[in-house]
Amino acid sequence: MEQTPAGSFPKGVEQQALFDWEDAVPASLPGGEFRDGPRARRMLDVREVYAEPAALASPRGRRILGRLPGVPVTEVAGHWRIPSLHGNDGNIARWTRIKTETLVLGVKQTLTTRPNGRSADWIAPGASNGCAMACAYCYVPRRKGYANPITLFTNIEAIVAHVRRHVQAQGPKREPNQCDPQAWVYDIGENGDCSVDALLCDNTADLIAAFRRLPTAKASFATKFVNPDLLALDPQGRTRVRFSVMPAADSRLLDLRTSPVADRVAVAADFLDAGYEVHFNLSPVVLRPGWQRDWTDLLVRMDDVLPGRVKEQASAEVIMLTHNQRLHEVNLGWHPRAEDLLWQPAAQETKRSENGTLNVRYAREVKRSALTRLRELIAAHAPWLRIRYAF
Repeated sequence: MEQTPAGSFPKGVEQQALFDWEDAVPASLPGGEFRDGPRARRMLDVREVYAEPAALASPRGRRILGRLPGVPVTEVAGHWRIPSLHGNDGNIARWTRIKTETLVLGVKQTLTTRPNGRSADWIAPGASNGCAMACAYCYVPRRKGYANPITLFTNIEAIVAHVRRHVQAQGPKREPNQCDPQAWVYDIGENGDCSVDALLCDNTADLIAAFRRLPTAKASFATKFVNPDLLALDPQGRTRVRFSVMPAADSRLLDLRTSPVADRVAVAADFLDAGYEVHFNLSPVVLRPGWQRDWTDLLVRMDDVLPGRVKEQASAEVIMLTHNQRLHEVNLGWHPRAEDLLWQPAAQETKRSENGTLNVRYAREVKRSALTRLRELIAAHAPWLRIRYAF
């Protein structure tokens, strides 16, 4: 299948490239705060804020707005449905510009911790929803309509208190499982990217600090963005960061506005040395001509680049692509070339998710064969990479 050149998009669609892919270099580790630097500003240049009154009145909300002097604020009754964002199909052509320039502040009303059992034991109430990056396969916008900027929840104290109570109620972990042999694992970034959230506020820092004081549990989040500021948060082994990786050719087409995959791999040792547990998400695995060759190249690169101390503790999650009819239709309006890879009816079947949404995934035999082959590639080229689960 023909690959789309980096930076090539349909005529008339507003699109931004966060990085120059051809000249990408590993993230530097500046002495000051990364979130105040030029690369962070290319990710987020907030020019409008929608906010619930309670969020505006909160200490976290005031602190966020203090970093955005002069930015106009529109009060809204609720963060979940903002007609000018979520119900306006004209926003499709401005998909990434909205992610760059728009921020929503809300208060998370329902604090619940759900069992998971795959990547984590529990899904904690997230401190955000939405993202400034623009991965074409992301499941979060499927329920939001035509725009998916970051929504930050400003009642972080309540979120942290809820998580702390839940952890304490579990007591010590009694049996090892695929999530972790000793600690209860809580995913703190199900619907957003904690590394990007940290460009705007200290929600991520507060959650990492909370788990530092919870010896029976650890936080976990997946990320596609290298934020060196996280290296200063001193997690003391109580936070697992999962760097999502895929072949560079796929990432250039599908992982828009993210850090280059090479950067995500290169920084793993720095995060380990800073006190994080470092795992990898091989995600999503997209089947297309040449996928085995390109995954082999990635695994060989990881084996070459990663030092022994990273390999000794690394594990991986393998996640096959799941797509969605509604997201397919949205993508056709802003990035149709991505759908050449993502929408493959001949190889896919429908699947109803736990929340009732009708998705599409690779047909059972197609998926089984691909997972078997990927396991073989890992065993041959990165035998140190233990697979925690494959889905």
